[in-house]
Amino acid sequence: MKYRALGKTGLDVSVIGLGTYQFSGEWAKDFSEAEVKLMLKRAHELGINFVDTAECYGDHAVESLIGKSIKHCREDWIVATKFGHAYKGATQKTDAWSADQVRRQLEGSLRALQTDHIDLYQFHSGGNEVFQNEELWAMLQDQVHAGKIRFLGLSLSADLMLKDDLQQLFAAPKANISVVQAVYNRLQRKAEEQVFPFCQAHQWGVLARVPLAKGFLGGNYRPGAVFPENDTRSAYGAEFNNRLLEQVEKIRHEELLSGRNMAQWALAWCLKNPAVSSVIVGCKDIVQLESNAGAAHE
Repeated sequence: MKYRALGKTGLDVSVIGLGTYQFSGEWAKDFSEAEVKLMLKRAHELGINFVDTAECYGDHAVESLIGKSIKHCREDWIVATKFGHAYKGATQKTDAWSADQVRRQLEGSLRALQTDHIDLYQFHSGGNEVFQNEELWAMLQDQVHAGKIRFLGLSLSADLMLKDDLQQLFAAPKANISVVQAVYNRLQRKAEEQVFPFCQAHQWGVLARVPLAKGFLGGNYRPGAVFPENDTRSAYGAEFNNRLLEQVEKIRHEELLSGRNMAQWALAWCLKNPAVSSVIVGCKDIVQLESNAGAAHE
């Protein structure tokens, strides 16, 4: 495994980070506690030291799975989670942005993760109005001083990025944010325009999420693929999915060298950008996990 500095935090993160949204059961597969433990154990053996989750992947359910899996080696992990939403059911999350609501979310995350501190606590793709809540950021800064949070981060909304609405990014220094998470992959390169240069200028860590474009860049799907109803990708619609897969097929023929693993290539492509500290990538099984980790050497 290779490691990079997470901006000026002083933390060194594995260039391949473990995303955990899939453990919520919203990606056409349910995971048992035993399966998740094996995944985290193997990730640890592979040198992965960064795991990213959220309070609304289930009602702190995925955090709980992670907490049970790493409690014996918590000091070996850099744990990132997020705040701002309450879980109301699969794909149904409601906003919960007040200082009191987020304080309760933080306490719930600490309990679920079985830890006394969270390494990176991230604003989770909210709107500009809730981001501008000074009471919220004052409360979070108090939690930093109390040792419950080490660093604050911003997970940028993909919709706002597409609209070039970067108010939150430009206001982030006032909130003492030092890490930014943004959608970045071969199909979605918007972050290169303003997000990455701004982060580099401030010496912030950058986390690239959705590096495989929700699996479309994984190499396992061809135009015409149909996703089951319990797969979140089915909500995009067949026409949209097919357009993406046609783009992927073009990339496969024009950019991917013969014999190369496409998922590894796509992850390594993200890591070629010097602004990126780590890519956050999920997996459905140990084989995928091992393949993803192999991208560190591409």
